Amino acid sequence: MNALRRIVRRPPQAASGEWPTHWPDVLRRVHAARGSDARSALPRLADLLPPEGLKGIDAAVDLLQTAIEHDAHILVVGDFDCDGATATAVAVRGLRMLGVRHLSHAVPNRIVHGYGLTPALVEELAKLQPDLLLTVDHGIACHAGIHAAKAHGWNILVTDHHLPGPALPPADAIVNPNQPGCSFASKALAGVGVMFYVLLALRARLGVQADLATLLDLVAVGTVADMVPLDANNRALVGAGLRRLRAGQGSAGLQALLEVSGRKAATLSTTDIGFAIGPRINAAGRLEDMGIGIECLLSDDAGQARELAAILQGINEARRALQTDMQDMAEASLDGIDTRYAACLFDPDWHPGVVGLVASKLKERLHRPSIAFAPAEPDSEVLRGSARSIPGFHVRDALALVDARHPGLITRFGGHAMAAGMSLAREQFEAFRSAFVAVSAELLSEDSLVDVLRSDGGLRADEFHIGTAHALRDGGHWGQGYPEPLFDDAFTVLGWRVLKERHLKLELGLHGQRFNAIQFNGWDGVEPARNAHIAYRIVPDDWRGGEAIQLQVVHREAVAASAPA
Repeated sequence: MNALRRIVRRPPQAASGEWPTHWPDVLRRVHAARGSDARSALPRLADLLPPEGLKGIDAAVDLLQTAIEHDAHILVVGDFDCDGATATAVAVRGLRMLGVRHLSHAVPNRIVHGYGLTPALVEELAKLQPDLLLTVDHGIACHAGIHAAKAHGWNILVTDHHLPGPALPPADAIVNPNQPGCSFASKALAGVGVMFYVLLALRARLGVQADLATLLDLVAVGTVADMVPLDANNRALVGAGLRRLRAGQGSAGLQALLEVSGRKAATLSTTDIGFAIGPRINAAGRLEDMGIGIECLLSDDAGQARELAAILQGINEARRALQTDMQDMAEASLDGIDTRYAACLFDPDWHPGVVGLVASKLKERLHRPSIAFAPAEPDSEVLRGSARSIPGFHVRDALALVDARHPGLITRFGGHAMAAGMSLAREQFEAFRSAFVAVSAELLSEDSLVDVLRSDGGLRADEFHIGTAHALRDGGHWGQGYPEPLFDDAFTVLGWRVLKERHLKLELGLHGQRFNAIQFNGWDGVEPARNAHIAYRIVPDDWRGGEAIQLQVVHREAVAASAPA
């Protein structure tokens, strides 16, 4: 089955405030429809929430200040995704700037250690003899690992953004906007954002002059790649990082990653980060060792950074090939299971580092909560699963409900509303699938099973030009919670052809004009209808260059010749 989709136009909103005079009307309309005025559309660093609102920030700064004063050894332990890698790089770079001399970092291996600070990882790290262990982008659920670390006599500082369980781990300080009792207004900080805030507070305490703004390129990449909601606070962080990257001021590692991905710094967008930079960093943690990605982000040598970026490029190509094979296997298996409320799949040949991507693609196709499982390692009797959800279904809460109703069924779990991870015994897969589908059927409403595409309406005839495409690309920090502009109109399909057996190249007619368009993965074996209601984005046509534009088709459905209501 494919998702049932419906295009719904956002209600028009008055564009209040004094907008920049060079902004076209369409850009003002788009921001206003997302609830922004002239100031909040592109928030600045001056608009950032102060660090004082974060619970535990004073205790965290106490630990770090004491460590600096005593020349203590600080060990930074990150997570193996892009958020964790950038958070590690921000921690290492920032602490060095603030006077830490005895500093090291580590990251778990997905296959060997599993997620987070485990007792096994602690024992491996013991040879480093840290005085203070600092977790970034994890730790809030690592009770056993923190107990093990405390047994060594280490101080523990947890910086995280994931949702906590019923009890907090026995760390000496915890900074997490989602922990109970934290009044910080933005709950959407990524792990890298939390670490950046800790550095801001530490700098203020020490009273030193350190340009922490040089870290914002890393903060932007980690925030976008982790797909946390881009509220005003996150957009301020992302916007500042984008400005550095566009100005050619990004770290050597990020500039090298831009080169291997074929992206131009001057026109970099959040979409480029999400689809080009983030995946190349993530690939290291999925298939190899995230240590490679972290070293790339920490490098200040352009030549070394290019070598590491080339390695990441190769790993990412291998990841893409593996993902394609796994995705084809997942698609083929859908016919044999009930996906009315959820999809839950397992294959013994799948790779645990790629199941999250498979789950994401399943979620996009079906518009159902989706989980993909793989053996934790070859022939293992332990499965690791990755879940992706849809609006209106809090997948971590759903897993907590499964766990409450079936104690012991899930070995461990954690995550967010829209994404989560879990482990369970191989023999329990069918029981888990039944339990998760039952919870999904109970919690999902009929409305939530329809994929609603929120449109910004139609474009005027005089708005189909390169200026509009550039303004929309450069005039907002688009992402999760602040979606990229999407428009809809009734087009005439004037011509079409299939590319690479899966993509649909279209020639569309509207307002007496002809437009080149493409629908990625849009070929379903059926000739497109002559008249179609299409949801689309307008982008520069990089292939033809110059003043050319292209419409990227997000959804297409046959309609009568009349325009949509």
